[in-house]
Amino acid sequence: MTASERRQQIVVLINQSGRQNLEQLSERFNVSVQTIRSDIRVLADRGLLMRRHGVAAPFPGRENVEFDQRQILNRTGKRIIAQHCLELISDYQSLFLGTGTTVEHLAALISIRKGVRIMTNNLHAVSHLCHHPDCELIIAGGVVRKRDQDVVGGDALRFFSRFRADIGIVSVGGMSRDGRLYDYNTDEVMAREALLEQSRQKVLLLDSSKFDTEASCSAGHLTEFDVVVMDQPPGALLRSELSAAGVRLIC
Repeated sequence: MTASERRQQIVVLINQSGRQNLEQLSERFNVSVQTIRSDIRVLADRGLLMRRHGVAAPFPGRENVEFDQRQILNRTGKRIIAQHCLELISDYQSLFLGTGTTVEHLAALISIRKGVRIMTNNLHAVSHLCHHPDCELIIAGGVVRKRDQDVVGGDALRFFSRFRADIGIVSVGGMSRDGRLYDYNTDEVMAREALLEQSRQKVLLLDSSKFDTEASCSAGHLTEFDVVVMDQPPGALLRSELSAAGVRLIC
């Protein structure tokens, strides 16, 4: 892992999990405390986090890490998930695609499927799907969240409520060890709930950087999906719970 990659992961970790002391970060990233201290100094100087008395902390009220930073985090894992999810999609199906970087990775691959109808509020996904030679593409109108380039909240809720899809594919901000799901604002949760309510099959894409991560808004539980696609398997207890609930786990 390069210094740049490590610093990206430090920013994500602190924004998702809260304040961390230097010793915790040193153990997690398997580098010296001196190296972590240098990383934190650089990140603080860039305005990406706060540092005080040997502790690094997120800025109060800050939302999820910006989209461009999330794209870098666990890119390999997200590509693996996208490849697995592509196998769930057949020609001529209708799809809902939610927000997030993992969903964008999937959108970049869908061009090999013929005659698909895709409805989405994810403008990053749209940028790929516009080049699809055989795709009907419908996008949500309304207020754009410029930071993440998507449409959420009431506009997205009304959009998804007007349609029905064979498969609804979403991601979330984090998952606790007991399988509870989280996100960073209620607008995003509202949009996702509307999408899933109108989906015949509900698919969750969850990369391992989201494991053991809680945020301010509750977003359901892993067992509420028909299929969960991961790049790494969860713990044995959670795997057992998914099996008992009839959830298909792909990883």
